[in-house]
Amino acid sequence: MHLAVDDTDSRDGMCTTYLLAKMITEMPFDLIGLPRLVRLNPAVPWKTRGNGALAMRLGVGGGEPQRIGSAAEDVMCYPRLRREVSADEVMEWALPYVREHMQAGSNPGIVVSRTKPPQRLYWQGARDILSIDEVTRTLDGMGALRHGEGDGRGIVGASCAMAWRPRDRSLELLAYRQEERWGSIRHLDVSTVERLDALYPSTFNNIERRWMKAAIMPSTPCPVLYGIRGEDLPDLLSAKEMLETEDPGIWMVFLSNQGSDDHVIEDPAELLPNRSYRLGLTVSSPSRDEKGGHVIIRARRGSEELECAAYEPSKEFRNLLRLLRPGDAIDAIGELREEPRTLNLEKVLVKSLADSQVKAANPRCPRCGRAAKSVGKGAGYRCRPCSVHLPEGAAPALREQRLLVPGWYEPPVCSRRHLSKPLCRMGEEQPLDFV
Repeated sequence: MHLAVDDTDSRDGMCTTYLLAKMITEMPFDLIGLPRLVRLNPAVPWKTRGNGALAMRLGVGGGEPQRIGSAAEDVMCYPRLRREVSADEVMEWALPYVREHMQAGSNPGIVVSRTKPPQRLYWQGARDILSIDEVTRTLDGMGALRHGEGDGRGIVGASCAMAWRPRDRSLELLAYRQEERWGSIRHLDVSTVERLDALYPSTFNNIERRWMKAAIMPSTPCPVLYGIRGEDLPDLLSAKEMLETEDPGIWMVFLSNQGSDDHVIEDPAELLPNRSYRLGLTVSSPSRDEKGGHVIIRARRGSEELECAAYEPSKEFRNLLRLLRPGDAIDAIGELREEPRTLNLEKVLVKSLADSQVKAANPRCPRCGRAAKSVGKGAGYRCRPCSVHLPEGAAPALREQRLLVPGWYEPPVCSRRHLSKPLCRMGEEQPLDFV
């Protein structure tokens, strides 16, 4: 039997993954396969923190169980289902549990079904915006049980998580703090995270080395102590033992779509806000720095011009935009905001560089030979003694020595999205580091 849950947390605390981990340690059923942490469209306006929903399969397990977590005792999952349990039994157990632990102001949804919803629900949930009516019609048509609290929007996320059939997948080992420590400062020795990152290349997004900041540790008051992401279960279990940190109350491994780029729509015919795209663009203007440390460029896609933004949290990634010039060809991956209408960049592929000219010197007056002075940006030059005005293009120019090379560029670890595929998972390496 498949069970999925979404939206039990809020921006102020709790975590739906923690609720599911607690459920697994206390439920009267066996866990079949790994529990699933499924991230959905990161651009939806009403998301909580990571827009993640949870799903798992329950029943009576068969085969050799595998250790995937720990609470008071080891948490095991089974490789196959030996006997099914009833949907009513699962819902009767799960609903009171969710109601007891949901946060005020959340909109939980619970879905229980013998079969999974159609896969299209996952792809719509990861890339688009789904209505509750559309999802409930699908669930009712397949005979699934559902329950929603508040506005019921959690049913959408739960259904999409249950519908996921991995095309690409990763793992995350999540450790949770003991409840009496919630809200206090977390203890984690960053040097042990650095060693973990070096020793286990199958893990990713562990640490920002320039600042020695542990990206595996959240800064919010949620129950999570840390989360190690990777490709290999034995590596994750070994990596956990390397960390010098406070003792977790619970830890558990989840199968996930994190780091997959499943949210990215490739070169669509129409650009709608609150979605993420990969667009082939030609840079049309030099970058400009805005208040707050944000950097903007304009780029063309056919006849349409679009602003692309690297915001202050992306740190040195902003230097990429400063080095782009009109005529450069790029593929830009990012979220299209509604207001202001900008593409918030997650990754950029620099495909080719245009020839660029830079001013060598101010032009000289044709009468007296003195260097003319600039009148102002874009307004040309003037020789004051002779009252001669020269156009902007009169200045001698040289071919610019470009400091950029083609290749993929991404923001530092701490400003990457859950779903954004890091270059290490793409088999790519950034050709230049920015300081």
